[in-house]
Amino acid sequence: MSQNFFSIWIHLVWTTKRRQPLIHRQLKKPLYDKMREIANEKDFRIDFINGVEDHVHLLISIQPKHSVSDIVKHLKGITNSWVNKNQLTLDYFEWQDGFSAFSVSPLQLQKVRNYIRYQEKHHKSKGFDDEMQHFGRLTNSIKSY
Repeated sequence: MSQNFFSIWIHLVWTTKRRQPLIHRQLKKPLYDKMREIANEKDFRIDFINGVEDHVHLLISIQPKHSVSDIVKHLKGITNSWVNKNQLTLDYFEWQDGFSAFSVSPLQLQKVRNYIRYQEKHHKSKGFDDEMQHFGRLTNSIKSY
């Protein structure tokens, strides 16, 4: 077979340092646009992105050559520097160490997109810790040490 076929979908989540509410409404679009620019440069695709003041959710499609950890490292490192260099927040902007990553079945893509789309509504009734515990139960996630 001379061609490679793959379908690798990942739902990523990470927070601001100490979950400070730094991702204000005016920052969202430029921050998400910058993440899409990074994705294009690194040859992966951000299918959907949204979040609230203290964390972000991304649905990405990657190739077998990619490392999820490297992708997150690039996204967080570059955006962290970019936000601060351009003074897009009043306070120093920094991402928390670590992230969560969940594989997504192609059959569940629309459900995950909708979940990410309605983050603001979702977080009116559920906090971040509850959200991560829920994902952990749904996916039988393993916490790394």
